[in-house]
Amino acid sequence: MHHVLNCPVCNASSFNEFITCKDYTVSQKVFSIVECKDCRFKFTNPRPENENIGNYYKSSDYISHSDTKKGLVSKLYHLVRNYTLKNKLKLINNHVSRGTILDYGCGTGSFLSVCKKNGWNVFGFEPDRDAAKIASRRGVLVFDNSNELRNQNLTTGFDVITLWHVLEHVTELNDTLSFLKNNLKKDGTLIVALPNYKSYDAQMYKEYWAAYDVPRHLYHFDQISINNLLTKHGFLLKETKPMRFDSFYVSLLSEKYRNSKNIFFRAFRNGLLSNIKARKSNNYSSLIYIFKHK
Repeated sequence: MHHVLNCPVCNASSFNEFITCKDYTVSQKVFSIVECKDCRFKFTNPRPENENIGNYYKSSDYISHSDTKKGLVSKLYHLVRNYTLKNKLKLINNHVSRGTILDYGCGTGSFLSVCKKNGWNVFGFEPDRDAAKIASRRGVLVFDNSNELRNQNLTTGFDVITLWHVLEHVTELNDTLSFLKNNLKKDGTLIVALPNYKSYDAQMYKEYWAAYDVPRHLYHFDQISINNLLTKHGFLLKETKPMRFDSFYVSLLSEKYRNSKNIFFRAFRNGLLSNIKARKSNNYSSLIYIFKHK
């Protein structure tokens, strides 16, 4: 296991334990999430070594990498995804009419496939080779090695870079953000989607909250911490948008983890309640952050 000695946001070295959570997807092991005493950023610590982290993704239940449609939860995921893909495309088209897009952590390439059909020049990065192969079969140019991506001639830069629930997985957090900053056009748009541990569903489910997803989720953001981190790297937050469907999906998994009865009813009720409470606080289960260069 790898012990993180310094906070990735402020570099402080003193932490408090925030919560312990179980990995229900693969290992069934328990992991600690700590809180930086200085800036209150939360991150999984200790965590698997970089060369071993891939083992924690090897499950057919990890839908974004397997594209499985087995089971009711997976079928619901794909049904909602078809709708959200259209909304994601609409979002980027509102900021840039057309151009070159990098989806960092593109999974099986479903989003980039939609973008390509809509006239975008698409690139993807996906370290999981099985998922990258599926993306390639969709006609997407995908790099599964970060060094290969960084060695490309990217002098013109990207018009849009997206990370859909990806930044929380990135092992080399600050190095990656520096790379993205250097390869985004001066008038380009960075779009980051993240779970929000200050949402109502996170507060209610506590250690069962599925979006903690240890140890795959290395970092746990709220609106303040993501803004602090991206500001450090020269980005300016322009807009924040909700991902309202996430509260239902996360609640469904969370109910499953705590072996509840009537999980579909409970998940729908709690997901709806989370969205209602977020109308005032903007603390939705997941949020999309839209950044520009300073």
